[in-house]
Amino acid sequence: MLGRTTAGIPEDRHPVTHVADLDAREPRYADWPEWAPEAVVDGFHRQGVRRLWSHQAEAASLAWSGRNVVVATGTASGKSLAYQLPVLSTLSTEPKATALYLAPTKALGADQLRSVSAVEPEARAASQRVRAASYDGDTPQAERRWVRDHARWVFTNPDMLHKGILPAHGRWARFFRGLTHVVVDECHGYRGVFGSHVALLLRRLRRIARYYGADPVFVLASATTADPAAFAERLVGAECTAVVEDASPRGARTVALWEPPLLDELTGENGAPVRRSAGSEAARILAELVIEKARTLAFVRSRRGAELTALGAERILSETDPELRGLVAAYRAGYLPEERRELESALLSGRLLGVATTNALELGVDISGLDAVVLAGYPGTLASFWQQSGRAGRAGDDALVVFVARDDPLDTYLVHHPAALLDRPVEAAVLDPANPYVLAPHLACAAAERPLTVRELEAFGGDTARTVLDELVTDSVLRRRPSGWYWTERERPHHSVDLRGSGGDQVAVVEADTARLLGTVDGASACSTVHPGAVYLHRGSSYVVDDLDLDQGVALVHAQDPEWNTSAREVIDIAVLNTEHSTDHGGVTVNLGEVAVTSRVVGYLRRLPSGEVLDHVPLDLPEQVLRTRAVWYTVDEDLLCPPARGEPGGAGLEPARVPGALHAAEHAAIGLLPLFASCDRWDIGGVSTARHTDTGEATVFVHDGYPGGAGFADRGYSALRPWLAATREAVLACECPTGCPSCVQSPKCGNGNDPLDKAGAVAVLDIVLATLPEPGGDRDDAGHDDARHDEAAGDQAADDSAVSTR
Repeated sequence: MLGRTTAGIPEDRHPVTHVADLDAREPRYADWPEWAPEAVVDGFHRQGVRRLWSHQAEAASLAWSGRNVVVATGTASGKSLAYQLPVLSTLSTEPKATALYLAPTKALGADQLRSVSAVEPEARAASQRVRAASYDGDTPQAERRWVRDHARWVFTNPDMLHKGILPAHGRWARFFRGLTHVVVDECHGYRGVFGSHVALLLRRLRRIARYYGADPVFVLASATTADPAAFAERLVGAECTAVVEDASPRGARTVALWEPPLLDELTGENGAPVRRSAGSEAARILAELVIEKARTLAFVRSRRGAELTALGAERILSETDPELRGLVAAYRAGYLPEERRELESALLSGRLLGVATTNALELGVDISGLDAVVLAGYPGTLASFWQQSGRAGRAGDDALVVFVARDDPLDTYLVHHPAALLDRPVEAAVLDPANPYVLAPHLACAAAERPLTVRELEAFGGDTARTVLDELVTDSVLRRRPSGWYWTERERPHHSVDLRGSGGDQVAVVEADTARLLGTVDGASACSTVHPGAVYLHRGSSYVVDDLDLDQGVALVHAQDPEWNTSAREVIDIAVLNTEHSTDHGGVTVNLGEVAVTSRVVGYLRRLPSGEVLDHVPLDLPEQVLRTRAVWYTVDEDLLCPPARGEPGGAGLEPARVPGALHAAEHAAIGLLPLFASCDRWDIGGVSTARHTDTGEATVFVHDGYPGGAGFADRGYSALRPWLAATREAVLACECPTGCPSCVQSPKCGNGNDPLDKAGAVAVLDIVLATLPEPGGDRDDAGHDDARHDEAAGDQAADDSAVSTR
C-alpha cells in the first residue's frame, strides 16, 4: 500500500523520510472471574466475547473488590469490558445500586450506552434491571424526570454533571444513595485547564455522594499515558491502581513518516518557501489507498480541513474512475447522530472505503477492521498519535500508518527525528486543580450545593483552598459562619463556570439576517477568532464576521464562503510579576514565575489554502490582560555580541541581528514545546526582546495561555535543555535558506514574521545550550500541568523592542 502512494514520485522529491515496521502482538487470555453472574457472562457471550484478555480480568476484579482502578492500554484493547463487567455484575445483584458513566463527548457516551444495552443481562425481577439511560443536553425534557427517578446507570458528560445534576442533587437523592461505581472514560483527555476543572468536579461529586452515604468506586479508562496511577489519583482525588499490561492482540504495522515537498511556484510571507499542505497530501494518499480497496481513516486537524480532504480525495477518484465515486466521505462533530451512525456503518461494512475525520473518531467509538490510517499533522500528543494510529489493524490484521507533516517546526522535527515519535514514552497528562483561577469558582459551586466545612477543605487543596475561600468571603461571594462557608446569592454560580473555556464572558455568534444563534466563543479569544472580517466556521458552513460588540457580547456574521481563511495578528507586552525559580548558568539565567501579558489584536492576514498571503487588514480592538505563568531565559550581552574592545562574543551577532535572532528562537521554541508538554502550540504564547524592562537583558519568554497558568511553562522549565536542543535541531533540519513556517515563522506573528534571523536563532540556542548543565547535572527543577491560547505578537521598535508570538 505504501508503494502505491509513492508510485511515480521522482526520487529527488520522495516524501518518505523514514519507514518503521512494528511487530505484531499475540493475545494473553484469562478465565471469567468466579464472581461474575452467569447472566452477565451470557450477555457478553451473545456479543461474541468468549474469553477475556488478562488485563480486562485484572481491572474488573480490582473494581469488584472495591479498589479505584485506571486501565491505561492501547486502542481496541477492550477497556470498555473492564468496567462493564463489574458494574453490570453489581447492578444485577444489588437492586438499589446505581452507576454513573462520564465521557468527554456525547457521541462516545451514546456509543457506550448502545454497547451496554446490547450485553445487558436478562433480569428475573424488575428491580434488577439495569435501566441504562442517557442524560445530556440532547435528552428531551420529558425523559429527564424518568432518568432521575428510575435509571440505574446514567450516561452523561462533565458539563451535564456540573450544570444539571450536582446543583439539583436533592432531586437525585435516590441515585446518589445507591451510587456504587463512577466510570470516567477516555480520562487522558482531561488535561490542562479542562482537566483541572474536571478534577474539581469529581471532588464535588465525591462530596455529594458521601453526603448521601455512598462511597463509589472509580473506574477510569485511558489511552496509554505516562504514570497513569499518579494522573488518575490527581484527577479523582483518591488512590488508584493502574493496569497497564496490554494483553490484546495487535497486528503488525508499517509506519511511514512523510514530508510534503516545497512548492516551486508559491511563496509565503516575506518570500518564504511554502510546502504542499498536509491536507492536500492526505487527500491524495487517501485516494490512492481507496483505489487499492484499503479501508482508511485520514485524521485532519479541523472540521473544514476534514471536509476539504474528503472533497479532494473524491475529486481524484472521480477523475481516475467514475465508478469510484461515493467511496469517500467526511466525518466530524456537528453531524446529526443518525448521519454519524450511517457513516460508521458504511465504513464497517465496506460500502465506504475512506473517511476524512477530525479527532471525533479518535475516541472510543467502535471502528474496527481498518487497513490504514493517515495523520495529516501531529495531533498534539504522543498519546493521541498512538490512539489515532491504533485505529488501523484493530482486528489484529497488518496495517499501514502514514504521518504527513504540516508546515510546522514540530512536524518538521518529528519526520527527521523518528525516534522522538516512535521510541519515546508517551507524555504524562497533566492538570492543576490548585490553580486559583479554576479552584475559586468550584469552591463557590460546592458551597452553593451545600455549605462547605473545614473538614472538607483537604480534598480541595487544604491551605490553598482556605486562602481562596478567604478571598471569596472578602469579595462577598461567600459568607463565613462557624459551621462553614455559605453561598450568598439566590442564583447558583454553576452556569457562569465554563469547564472547557479559558475565562471571560461568552460571546454569542449570531447570523445578522436571521438572528439565529450559531454558537459561542469565550471572551478571552473573541478578538482573535471573531474579529471583524474573520472567517468563522460552523457545522461545515462559512461565515464572515461583520461586527464584534464586546460590551454586548455579540458577534454578527453573514453567510459567505470565501476562498481565503483568516488569522489574527496581535501585539503583546509582558511584565514579570513574581519570579518563583531562577538559576544562573554564567551569562544565561533561566526563570519560572508569574507574568502579566497585555495583548491587542492589530489586524489579520487573509491566506489562500495553499499558504499564499493575500494581504494584511488592520484592526482597532481593545487591549486584554492575562495573568499567567511563564518560563523565560535571559542572555548576557557579551555572549550575544562582540564586546566593544573587539574580542569576539560567544554568538558573534552584530547588535542589529539580535532582535531577529531572539524572535526566530522564540518562534521555534513555541513550536517544539508540545513535544515535552501535553499541549498544542496554540495553548502557549511568547515574547522576545533585545532588552526587557524587568530583566535588563535580552530575554525570551514562553507563557501559558490560560488565566493562572496550566503547567506548560512549568514543563518547559523542567525540560529546558532537551526542549531547546530539539528546537535547535528542528531549525537546522529545515532545508529553507532563511526561515519558513517549517522552522521559525509563526502563523500569527504580530510583526509579520519580521525581523527573523534563522542563522542567528541557531547561534542564540548554541550559546544557551552551552551554558546549561548536561542531563543529570545540578538543576532547579519544577513541574506541574496544562493550558490554552494562540500565538500572539509584539512590537519591535528601534533597539530594545519586544518581538512576540502568541
